[in-house]
Amino acid sequence: MSGTPTTRTVSIGPLAIGGGRPLLLIGGPCAIENETHALMTAERLVRIAGDRKVPFIYKSSYDKANRSSVNSYRGPGLVEGLRILRKVRETIGVPVLSDIHQVSEVDPAAEVLDVLQIPAFLCRQTDLILAAAATGKPVNVKKGQFVAPRDMKNVVDKILSKGNESILLTERGTTFGYNNLVVDMRGLADMRDLGYPVVFDATHSVQLPGGAGDRSGGERKYVPALARAAVAFGVDALFMEMHEDPDRTLADGRPLSDGPNMLRIDDLPRLLDELGRIAEVVCA
Repeated sequence: MSGTPTTRTVSIGPLAIGGGRPLLLIGGPCAIENETHALMTAERLVRIAGDRKVPFIYKSSYDKANRSSVNSYRGPGLVEGLRILRKVRETIGVPVLSDIHQVSEVDPAAEVLDVLQIPAFLCRQTDLILAAAATGKPVNVKKGQFVAPRDMKNVVDKILSKGNESILLTERGTTFGYNNLVVDMRGLADMRDLGYPVVFDATHSVQLPGGAGDRSGGERKYVPALARAAVAFGVDALFMEMHEDPDRTLADGRPLSDGPNMLRIDDLPRLLDELGRIAEVVCA
């Protein structure tokens, strides 16, 4: 990228990220609902990204273990969730990513997932990071809301200690007082200086943690603007949680995880078109 130092290239299945490669998209519903919904959303997102020649990785969580309330929807769990993600991977032909939360989840998750993701709240959990790194799979670590970008070097060193150089680092906002996050774009430069692909999470960056009392709120309207800013900076990938109807509730009346900050899938084509034009200028 013109004027922007490139990072090393990380291979993810048939795709590659970093090293000046085209912008990659990681996305999907926050939490897995069921097999039918996962296949539907994956097929739709693959088609939208493919039409624009955007490399794509499908993301959905089998368990959102850090929900605000004990009554919040978390997903189908490890066994059923991984079965569904395997089905998506094999049926749609797309690499898949999901969060891992405990060392006991690492080996079964590594049998299915193309990328193991360490949630922001767990980015300093040494045993979890080492176990993920030891699988040899690409590891995407979300920078904690409480961690300075430059301090992600310590996370990188933990992964490298297992001989794994397939590292992605994700910015998802920094705690700003209570129930609020702010994105410091300088942090993208600090993490890029560590030499590994940098991902920008445009949807969690507009989250209002715990802002709705027993669940998190969000400000979806700011997602496109932050995504455009990050692509103009020259990030290697964009992460966005997306759903056809983010504000709908489950059959039992519970809201979907992270609904207020998920992007509507209908809004993705226009946004990708805008981002593509920005990326062309950045790479010129």
